[in-house]
Amino acid sequence: MSVNPRVVRAHPVVALLEEATPADLVVVGSRGRGGVRGLLLGSVSHSVLHGARGPVAILR
Repeated sequence: MSVNPRVVRAHPVVALLEEATPADLVVVGSRGRGGVRGLLLGSVSHSVLHGARGPVAILR
């Protein structure tokens, strides 16, 4: 397995989805706020989860 870091200037969701197209797995983070808000995803992780064409892992 190889990891190829890249710097891209674009909206985070657009950049992640464009770069993730050939990927086997997309990994994004979630802020992990406490209480009820901690159960919700942030806007970027939510959009990537619903827009990706392959598997997505959301880490907290």
